[in-house]
Amino acid sequence: MSTPFGALQQVDAGLLNVGYAEAGPTAGPAVILLHGWPYDIHSFADTTPLLAAAGYRVIVPFIRGYGTTRFLSDDTVRNGQQAALAADVIALMDVLGIEKAILAGFDWGARSADVVAALWPDRCTALVSVSGYLIGSQAANEAPLPPQAELSWWYQFYFATDRGRAGYDKYRHDFNKLIWQLASPKWHFDDATFARSAAAFDNPDHVAIVIHNYRWRLGLAAGESQYDDLERRLAALPAIAVPAITLEGDANGAPHLDAGAYAGKFPGKYEHRVVEGGIGHNLPQEAPQAFAQAVIDVAGF
Repeated sequence: MSTPFGALQQVDAGLLNVGYAEAGPTAGPAVILLHGWPYDIHSFADTTPLLAAAGYRVIVPFIRGYGTTRFLSDDTVRNGQQAALAADVIALMDVLGIEKAILAGFDWGARSADVVAALWPDRCTALVSVSGYLIGSQAANEAPLPPQAELSWWYQFYFATDRGRAGYDKYRHDFNKLIWQLASPKWHFDDATFARSAAAFDNPDHVAIVIHNYRWRLGLAAGESQYDDLERRLAALPAIAVPAITLEGDANGAPHLDAGAYAGKFPGKYEHRVVEGGIGHNLPQEAPQAFAQAVIDVAGF
């Protein structure tokens, strides 16, 4: 697969054969960059060389259900719950011999980074999280939101239906292009930029992972028992004590909280930054310099 990162690598890690890009010196401090939905590793195409040039070993994996990442067994549940996705990060670190890393991400990737930082702080040197504290629980998601807030989650309700699953499967490229436009209303990406990432949605497990993720959040799909203890700990909404920078674009069209709502979840060295200039939800791709600088800065906290 041709990418701006050069040749991708593949490694068996936990339940997956993970496709990932790597750049920078192998002896450098590790940074793991985690993408969200509906995006892929190309969200970090411009951030990665900046960090590699600064001396970091940069790892950019396709998360489960995207790109060249595959499940090792046909029998494994196609599970999108937050604890499973975070456990994938730990498994990848283990097989790559990475004891500790700076974790940085957005959307689902920020949530996974938050979870690792909260549950395995000894594995997380520091954290960069777009839109802040994203750990959730099924119990918390039972509470209804005001109508305008519910409207912004329209796709979550669509995915709760059989029609929604079939519609996402049939129209996944058009659907995800619409999400890009809604989430980043001032980002005027071209068709080639979208197509480069959209190839990752052709993964055979993509639809199953996306649908399970959103149904699990609403308690409409069960998780797996091996993650029950982790989810109990996450349901308490644990604080994240590692050094952290949270970021928000000034034109993020996706659902997100005001930074004041989660600042108390970061009791350690912490800073929040608003990235200006019409920056939307896909902050690393829209503002790569600001994202890379946050990683470099948080390393010095």
